[in-house]
Amino acid sequence: MASRKAGTRSKAAAKRAQRGSSNVFSMFEQSQIQEFKEAFSCIDQNRDGIITKSDLKETYSQLGKLNMKDEELDEMLKEGKGPINFTVFLALFGEKLNGTDPEESILNAFKLFDPNGTGHVNKDEFKQLLLTQADKFTPEEVEQMFAVTPIDVAGNIDYKSLCYIITHGDEKED
Repeated sequence: MASRKAGTRSKAAAKRAQRGSSNVFSMFEQSQIQEFKEAFSCIDQNRDGIITKSDLKETYSQLGKLNMKDEELDEMLKEGKGPINFTVFLALFGEKLNGTDPEESILNAFKLFDPNGTGHVNKDEFKQLLLTQADKFTPEEVEQMFAVTPIDVAGNIDYKSLCYIITHGDEKED
């Protein structure tokens, strides 16, 4: 009897997880959905279609972070407001990425620092602006950004490519 109740509970949890809006798929291009699907599969360690605390703990462990606190993992899972299946996972990323400005707005902002219209800004000058102006970046945040930023041998940032990465994600294949 107890095992039947456990089976019923997991079916109910799966149904709650399915309630995520299917409209979320319209927020992304097909290639992005495929990338999210791959990421979801990497995190869903036990391949049951739901991301659990043990899935997160194992994922972090594989990435070298062995001492994740249960409280931190619980906070991550709470963002899903229920079991995190692929649709909920996608919706969470949609919510996070929804705050991104349109590509054209970001391009126009970069053009302010490119009076000659070359499509490039100097990395060192841009770094200085990020560290000292408006919503200041930390040195760590700047390094994280530069890790995915296309920079040529002269130290110039291809801001058109960077804008694409910001709005669509990094298309590089590992």
